[in-house]
Amino acid sequence: MNNVQLVGRVGKDPEIFTFENGNKKTSLTVATNDSYKDKKGEWVETTEWHNIAIFRETKLKKGDLVAITGKITTRSYDDKEGKKRYVTEIVARTAKPLSGQRKADSEQKTAVNNEATGDGLPKDDLPF
Repeated sequence: MNNVQLVGRVGKDPEIFTFENGNKKTSLTVATNDSYKDKKGEWVETTEWHNIAIFRETKLKKGDLVAITGKITTRSYDDKEGKKRYVTEIVARTAKPLSGQRKADSEQKTAVNNEATGDGLPKDDLPF
């Protein structure tokens, strides 16, 4: 199974390409962080950069925290000198922003749940 899940920050504003048929592709980079203890017991932080392709337009921007699910793909092309180049990227099935709208969405969800229960408690907090 080829399945990738990442949570990271968008590295720069995405580039949106429009194909002749009107379909769109958004290209962006996402940085993920990891940490581990080295032989001396010191914490070392590492950052990994991932190339992401999303075959639709998105509202993501530099610095946004995003959850990506997708698959790893490798494609090749010939550069200007005729040399074959390879690109490994993640083709996203979903790209869910985790920053920005999150607070507003959460507040709206709570308001809707309060109306649905009629008791002022969000449904998610009910014991049944």
